[in-house]
Amino acid sequence: MKTTLTGAAAWLALALPILAQSTDVPDNLEKLGNFRTTGTKDFTYVEQDDPYADGIRRTLERITLPDGFRIGLYAVVPDARHMAVGPQGIATFVGTRKDKVWAVTDRNKDRVADEVKDFAPSLTFAIPNGPCFSKDGFLYVAEQNRVLLFPAAEFFYESPDVAAFSLVPQGALIPPGEESYNHSARVCRIGPDGRIYISLGQPFNVAPRDKLELYRELGIGGIIRMNTDGTGREVYTHGIRNSVGHDFDPATGDLWFTDNQVDGMGDDIPPGEINHQTRMGQHFGFPWYGGGDVRTDAYAGEEVPHEVVMPAVETVAHAADLGMTFYTGDMFPEEYRGAIFSAQHGSWNRTEPIGARVMVTRIAGDGSARTEPFAEGWIDANGEYLGRPVDVAQLHDGSLLVSDDLAGALYRIWYDGM
Repeated sequence: MKTTLTGAAAWLALALPILAQSTDVPDNLEKLGNFRTTGTKDFTYVEQDDPYADGIRRTLERITLPDGFRIGLYAVVPDARHMAVGPQGIATFVGTRKDKVWAVTDRNKDRVADEVKDFAPSLTFAIPNGPCFSKDGFLYVAEQNRVLLFPAAEFFYESPDVAAFSLVPQGALIPPGEESYNHSARVCRIGPDGRIYISLGQPFNVAPRDKLELYRELGIGGIIRMNTDGTGREVYTHGIRNSVGHDFDPATGDLWFTDNQVDGMGDDIPPGEINHQTRMGQHFGFPWYGGGDVRTDAYAGEEVPHEVVMPAVETVAHAADLGMTFYTGDMFPEEYRGAIFSAQHGSWNRTEPIGARVMVTRIAGDGSARTEPFAEGWIDANGEYLGRPVDVAQLHDGSLLVSDDLAGALYRIWYDGM
């Protein structure tokens, strides 16, 4: 019996073997993969001690935190988005929605960065929003439509030329015809199963009907996973609008993720989401639900063709919950250990802005969760944004880094009990 592949299945079957041979010659990836020099000599360095940095420090004076916590400027990092702290504690790598990945180094370990420079400057990145590390020191960078692999990045980053390879070649993460300027910031994590999990936001406010089957098959509007050699791709999570943050509960191995919900339905609906996934293939409601149990106008009244997992936590509408991490350190008091710290980027289409803060979510023994503000004050009395947090990451000493793409900075939050 002959099987005919159509749609997404056909694209995957035909495109991946061809694209897997891609050498990405135009941006030096072939040379770097063969450990050859490119002739690139210059780094871009970011000034760390100037009036611009002083202005950020003044903003931080207004940030409120629970008693005993402090916040300070860790580094000036233009367009700072998602972060990956190196397993050796040598450098932190910071993605952007532009064309750079930054390497941030605290050489004297005073918990303030001494140097910020561009990583792998001989490469041409395209929205390298999502870096993540494996425990054995492999750095992955999830771009708009490619995933790059940098073995031993913490040790090669001092040179303009670094060992680099395509995990997913250009044009093979999603069909090039589905590329969009909207919802194109990818994030990645290595799961407890050793596979890499990558979010693929769908580009619409509400996905149109003629795209649903294609997106379901490819994992657009979901989270995919694959082996760390690029094989074995499968869709792990369905029914997501645009998730830009996920992490695994170190106690259970379950996946938790944020999701940004439908715009244009008013100031107060639908809610944002923090979701809890317990098995492969679960569906989280989009596009039939716009957030929580609020139905979208485009699919209102229709029978939902999937069993839907409702959010573990509903967050305030349009606050734009993005990056998140489980806290595993021992610097913070006991009540914070095992909690989720997440960033709210802030609303863009609400008559009164909300968000622009760091949240903490505590998970009870029965799996229920509740969230509350942890660090806030980046919206002033005039409703003006003084910063927009994007991601949260943990340093080796148990303190937290918070990225901010408006101010172009990383902040460090620590606990001293005073």
